[in-house]
Order: sequence, then structure tokens, then C-alpha cells
Amino acid sequence: MLIDSYHRVVDYLRISVTERCNFRCQYCMPEKPFSWVPKENLLTFEELFLFVKVAIDEGIKKIRITGGEPLLREDLDKFIKMIYDYAPDIDLAMTTNAYLLKSTAQKLKDAGLKRLNVSIDTLKPEVALAIAGKDVLKNVLEGVDEARAVGLKVKVNMVPMKNMNANEIVDVLEYCKERDMSIRFIEYMENRFAAKEISGLKSDELLEILRERYEFIDEGFDGSSPSHYYKMKDGYRFGIIEPYGDDFCKQCNRIRLTAEGQLIPCLYFDEALSIGKAIKEGDIEGAAEVLREVVKNKPEKNRWGGEDGEVSTRAFYETGG
Repeated sequence: MLIDSYHRVVDYLRISVTERCNFRCQYCMPEKPFSWVPKENLLTFEELFLFVKVAIDEGIKKIRITGGEPLLREDLDKFIKMIYDYAPDIDLAMTTNAYLLKSTAQKLKDAGLKRLNVSIDTLKPEVALAIAGKDVLKNVLEGVDEARAVGLKVKVNMVPMKNMNANEIVDVLEYCKERDMSIRFIEYMENRFAAKEISGLKSDELLEILRERYEFIDEGFDGSSPSHYYKMKDGYRFGIIEPYGDDFCKQCNRIRLTAEGQLIPCLYFDEALSIGKAIKEGDIEGAAEVLREVVKNKPEKNRWGGEDGEVSTRAFYETGG
């Protein structure tokens, strides 16, 4: 079992398999050129799997595949199957923009994937074009439909932004509600890679909009999830993630691995240790030591809360933010 210095059990590993993405979302990397880390710098799936086995043996029970856009990494289903075959009971999930999901959903399900988080920031094609930098909505919605058809559980994330998609909050919630998909509204996370003109809605503004249409009660946090949950009269629940708070830090159970082998204790911290050298040399115990060290040094809370909150210098497309 992995326990940090604040007595939190760390049992959730997020693995970014690529920093590449086929979208240029305004809140992530609108001006990022199509130049990337050379393929030879990335850990192979076999190398990543060596570390996954170490992590599972040390106590990891949940793994989420992220990016960039993970479906851009060729043969991703084979990597998922490696994990599933080693530990069939592992909670195996993925975050995706769903653009390539229609053609891959069945393979992912067959490989052992159980759940998906999909970003749907709008239901209007022209707004999707403005947000993502390309005409993506048709592919995204068809991908979601296909994932649900093959039996994958889908959860939706939406980043509400003023003068862009804030007037669609109810529409996107209703879209999810009609399909029995949960939704989490994520406050825009300031970072130096995003478009400067973005202005996100804060949770109180979001709740004010939703109260005009719905009645709901505050259910607080649920386990180790960073989402603050609310339940409507009919039982439907939605969540809000407030990155500038740190209430969710006290139950945080996650660490992150980049495609190059950097093991990160917290999304909001730039400190990391590499497992790359140990894994490439087949030094399993060395990799395990790095894992234990990162867990031990996991910070108590993020740097974004309070008056001294920082704008992140970390590229979220590298860490699956």
C-alpha cells in the first residue's frame, strides 16, 4: 500500500501516453505548433507496462489513460489489454476528446477499458470550431454514441467560458441527463499556454444559472473525487470542480506519469522524478523506489488555493489535466 506523509492512501495512477492532440482548445494549447517530443523519447508501451506492474503491485487500484489525446497513440488498445490481462479487477478508464472514438470504441471495450471521460464544451458546431480550432462536434457526438452502444460508461466534462459557451450550460446538462451520463463542470484552470482572452465561470456563477432552472441539494465531496456534487429532485447528480480551492486535496489519492516517464505527485506542482532510466534498464526495484519517493513527497495541497495561488506553468496536455 502506498501512503503519503499526510496519511492519504495513493491508489490512483493517471498515465499520459502522448502529449499530442488533434484539437487546439482555447483553454489548453491554442497556439501550440504541431511539433512534439520525438517518438524515441517516449516510453514504449512495454516500458510503461513494466512500471504499471510495479505500481499495481505497490497498491495502485485505478488507472486512467490520458494525453494529449490518447487515441492518437497507435495500438493503445494493446496497452490497455496488457494492463487488463495483468490485473482484470483494476478500475481502467480513459479521458478522450472522442474525435476518434467512433472507430475505436469496440476495440477499447474488448481490450478491457471500463469507463470514459469525454469533453463536451458545446452542442453547437460553430462554437466547437471556435473552441477546438477545427470542426469536431459531429465526430465527438458520434463517438460518444458508439461508446455507449458498446457498453462503455461515459462521463462528460465541460469548461464553461463567458462569451463562448456559458449560455449552453443547461443544454449540455440536459444532453447528459437524457443519456444517463454524469456531468462535471470544471472551472477554467489558468495556465500560460491558454488563450489570454479566456474568462471562465466560477462555481457561484454556474450555480446561479442552474438554480434558475433546477432545484438541487448540496451533497459535498464524494470519496477521493475532486468534484463537489449536487443532487436534483429526480436524483440526477452533477459535479463542479473548483481548481482554485483545495478542499479536495485532503482526500487526493492520485499521482501522474508522463509519456516520457516523469512521475508527478500533483497536477499543480512542477516537481517530478523520472522512472525512465530505471525502467529502460529493467531496474524494477529502482522504479519502485522512485514511486515510493514521489508518494512520500506528495504535497499537502495545491498551490492554487488562497492569496498566494499561482498560474500553472505546467502544460496540461503533457499530464492529462
